[in-house]
Amino acid sequence: MSNDFTPEQKRYLEGFMSGLQSTRAMRKPDAAAPAAPSGPDAPHIAAQNRITAAGGKLADQEKWKRDEHPFDAYARFREQAKSGAYPKPDDNFRWRYHGLFYVAPTQNSYMCRMRIPNGVLNAWQFDGVADVAERFGGGYAHVTTRANLQIREIKAENAPDLLEDLVALGITSKGSGADNIRNVTGSATAGIDPQELLDTRPHARLWHNHILNDRTLYGLPRKFNVSFDGGGRIATLEETNDIGFQAVEVMDGAPVPAGVYWRLAIGGISGHKDLARDTGVIIRLDDATPVADAIIRVYIEHGDRTNRAKSRLKYVLDGWGFPKFIEAVEAQLGRKLAHVDASFVKPRPAVDRLAHIGVHAQKQAGQNWIGVWAPLGKLTCDEMRALAKIARTFGDGDIRLTVWQNLILSGVADAHVDAARAALAEAGLRCDVSNVRAGLVACTGNKGCKFAASDTKGHALKIADHMDGKLDLDQPVNIHLTGCHHSCAQHYIGDIGLIGAKVTVNDDGDQVEGYHLHVGGGYADKAAIGRLLQSDVKAEDAPALIEKLLKAYVAHRASGDESFQSFTARHDVETLHRLIEETC
Repeated sequence: MSNDFTPEQKRYLEGFMSGLQSTRAMRKPDAAAPAAPSGPDAPHIAAQNRITAAGGKLADQEKWKRDEHPFDAYARFREQAKSGAYPKPDDNFRWRYHGLFYVAPTQNSYMCRMRIPNGVLNAWQFDGVADVAERFGGGYAHVTTRANLQIREIKAENAPDLLEDLVALGITSKGSGADNIRNVTGSATAGIDPQELLDTRPHARLWHNHILNDRTLYGLPRKFNVSFDGGGRIATLEETNDIGFQAVEVMDGAPVPAGVYWRLAIGGISGHKDLARDTGVIIRLDDATPVADAIIRVYIEHGDRTNRAKSRLKYVLDGWGFPKFIEAVEAQLGRKLAHVDASFVKPRPAVDRLAHIGVHAQKQAGQNWIGVWAPLGKLTCDEMRALAKIARTFGDGDIRLTVWQNLILSGVADAHVDAARAALAEAGLRCDVSNVRAGLVACTGNKGCKFAASDTKGHALKIADHMDGKLDLDQPVNIHLTGCHHSCAQHYIGDIGLIGAKVTVNDDGDQVEGYHLHVGGGYADKAAIGRLLQSDVKAEDAPALIEKLLKAYVAHRASGDESFQSFTARHDVETLHRLIEETC
């Protein structure tokens, strides 16, 4: 110490320096900056980190998959199943990554949803699913509106064996629920349709396998739907998907060589009253998977992970606009996409709204497909085995599921059509039904889904039964019944769309099952969102109201071939109500 300090100052400074050195000795080294996320889940974790760093609060589901990725929890799921225990909310969410949904309180059991690319199964697989459903489920299966199959009433202790027996059949359920890319749909008559522009099956399979082999494509901000439409006679409803690849024919004079391409539509989510919109982008046929991958990676980075009601792709598009989003996709791809004005694109070949039912000639000479009506998608195991046998005996062995909740047997020779029809009838199955039944679609309803306000399947069949003998419609009509706002039955695109509601019936507040009724929806070249016609229709009153509505259509349509959609578009709601009231 310098002699310039007094003894008291020297003692003070010595003590200060000693304390400072002790503090430094006790202090931990500076913590290293957090390591950047790595591994296949890194993009999701990075997106979550950006939200929390900005002060945002992650949705519970985001926390659950961050705490334990569902694919890392399979051994724990198996152990949980041994005791017959059903999951708490966090594991109920995780097990959906494996295709299992705990559907209490409506059923104290699991439902399993499969992945069937383009909806095509071999007869032996269909047979096998029947065996699995009988052994581990309720003895039946449902055809879904994503051309898929579901098995219900699965006990907890049987769930792992069911999943693994499906894998043995070459069928997986991985990623068919929760925040993942759902079953990929394609044209139901792919490869056999006389008017199709291309066969969607190889494209759907390529995308299906791309998803299965890249864990990064799981754990999105919300669910995601992708569909391929090949321009065939049966609509694929690609406009209701987040990504719709539409086969189109580009004419001479465009900035790309003439030929068949994909036209890209994005942002469909019919339950939120929006359909996929054309981007103007034309894609080479072999480029669909890279482009879909790039779209999803942009969505992974920028989708909302805080508000589940606003986390679908539509809301990124609403916030950014299409040009900004396409620029981000191009940056992800590392190249520009081709834009072609619609004037250079031929119109899509017209759909046949009844081609999913009955006998229709294939492009293969002397061959036919037979559309079989499954009552709102439900098939018993015996019916499934009968269908598999008929497909093997009279067809090419394929069974094709459709987004209309029915199925198609393909490759039936002209000489075998009558025998196939007779075999179907013997099994209690029908391939010729009324236009009302042919266009009837219903979700699971409150018999199997806790969100549904009404028994959609039961009420749909009552509507069809009521209409039998009352009116023989000579034009197609689609009646869609959905139980809740999730709109699994896509009520907004039906000619008549009903969404479940509880209807108050007296001053005491007593309620019964019912619906809000919409009209004027459409799809394919007539795509449109229906408008509300009447709220709070009691379920017991719905059949008679629909009868009057359809009779008013037949009595007042502009011509014999005017569609129901066109009829309702010509009249305002007040006029439609007046016409209904005037109908006997």
